[in-house]
Amino acid sequence: MKGLFITFEGIDGGGKTTQLALAAKWLREQGYEVVESREPGGTPLAERVRELVLDPSLPLTTTTQMLLYLAARSEHVDKLLRPSVEAGKIVLCDRFSDSTLVYQGLSQGKSLEELALLRNLCSFASAGMAPDLTLVFDGRPEVLVRRRAARGVSDRYELQGLDFQQALRKGFLALAEAEPERLQLIDAEGSQEQVAASVQQAISALLHGEK
Repeated sequence: MKGLFITFEGIDGGGKTTQLALAAKWLREQGYEVVESREPGGTPLAERVRELVLDPSLPLTTTTQMLLYLAARSEHVDKLLRPSVEAGKIVLCDRFSDSTLVYQGLSQGKSLEELALLRNLCSFASAGMAPDLTLVFDGRPEVLVRRRAARGVSDRYELQGLDFQQALRKGFLALAEAEPERLQLIDAEGSQEQVAASVQQAISALLHGEK
């Protein structure tokens, strides 16, 4: 079969990482070959970049963060993502270009119309690679961030507070509204089982040509 590229997006605390692992297990049980990855990350070089950009002790500007993310993405696509899809595998990735558009674009006050340059840079870094399906885990930030805090997780973005998470949510919702064929909202406030069922339904539709 033709390989597929599916990305998991959304604000912090939405359960993307857990749901990606569950989706990978479910797909493997059906006989699919699955690759799990994340951004920034996925290769040794990109994982080093991840350590830099998520370290809250480093005073990185938004532009510096963006350029580091794009460098890591170029490496990630070249070394792992594209070869895996071309080999017929299903690639599940925790974040991709949509996060760049939201975190370094929309949440910083830019409108969808002002994202042209950032979109071009993302396309350049990924050599035109784009997801076949993007699942956006959505929910009220005050609920989702509380879950994340209960696990003792914090990074550069978590420390920016609830207002920033609200801006992120608004950005992801704007992208989903602009590209409803690719971006599908998943209610992240449900139980793990309910969210997993929604994820499986969305991926099944893609696998069976219903999207």
